[in-house]
Amino acid sequence: MRYKLFGRTGLRVSELCLGTMTFGESWGMGANKETSSRIFDAFLEAGGNFIDTANGYTQGESEQFLGDFIKGRREQVVLATKYTLNMKPDDPNSGGNQRKNMFQSIEGSLKRLKTDYIDVFWVHIWDGMTPIAEIMRGLDDLVKAGKVLHIGFSDVPAWLVAQANTMADLRGWTPFSGIQVQYNLIERTVERDLLPMARNFDLAVTAWSPLCGGLLSGKYKSPTDLPTGSRHKVSDWGASYLTEHNFRICEEVHNVAKELAKTPSQISLAWLLSRRDMYQVIPILGARKLDQLKENLGCLDVKIPEPFLQRLDNVSHIELGFPNDFLKHARSTTFGNTYDRIDNHHA
Repeated sequence: MRYKLFGRTGLRVSELCLGTMTFGESWGMGANKETSSRIFDAFLEAGGNFIDTANGYTQGESEQFLGDFIKGRREQVVLATKYTLNMKPDDPNSGGNQRKNMFQSIEGSLKRLKTDYIDVFWVHIWDGMTPIAEIMRGLDDLVKAGKVLHIGFSDVPAWLVAQANTMADLRGWTPFSGIQVQYNLIERTVERDLLPMARNFDLAVTAWSPLCGGLLSGKYKSPTDLPTGSRHKVSDWGASYLTEHNFRICEEVHNVAKELAKTPSQISLAWLLSRRDMYQVIPILGARKLDQLKENLGCLDVKIPEPFLQRLDNVSHIELGFPNDFLKHARSTTFGNTYDRIDNHHA
């Protein structure tokens, strides 16, 4: 396991992050405490130190499990959790981005995690109504109180993070150091705005669902041949990914994996790691079984040759849309014959 800086901070995090949404069985699909403990230990033994959870994962069980697992080794773990999800459905202030929920959520997380500080505190989801100044001032208060070291934003438009960090810089508040987004070979639309924004603000990018809910793992054969209990089978959002185009991507991943004597999961994760040349991408691994985690950790030993990377890029290519595609064609007319001599590393 190699380590990298978390955005524009001095915090060192492992190049893979362990996601713990599967820790706990209250949702009917996770791992029990014993299995979760083995997964956690295996990740640390592999050199991992970056752990991601949320107050709402498995109704708080995930945080409770982690509180027990990190006992005696809190300092070696970079612990990230989130707030926003409603923990009491009948209470309108038990969810959302506002200060009241922020403050009561952090206290609940600290109690469940049995710690007095959080390394990275994420805003879990943009609620669409809380003023960004309220969010940033509240998070800065938590940092000043020593309850939070760094902050990030998950599932949010690029323009809002840009507004937030510009405001924070101007007012002397703590800025976001990272974003969390869905990113994989099937879901690449974050390349339009979110990833370029993160690059220009020097933000870490943690990628959730790096296997697109298992679609890139090789378990799925066709849009109609799905494993029992598949999340793509039971939710409309998951089912939206069951397209012929996406299965062509899966087929190419399978072909590359076969030719390189690796598994489709390892190839998919290694492709994400290869994006480090452009963005600070940290895949979030989730597992319900120990052997799943061990297989996924095998991506660290995979370096995909350039011709194979090109094949994966070509099959999963997306249109960047306006203004991105237009600007690519228009820039040469801006600089005339000197375009190739202009430093365009932000292009």
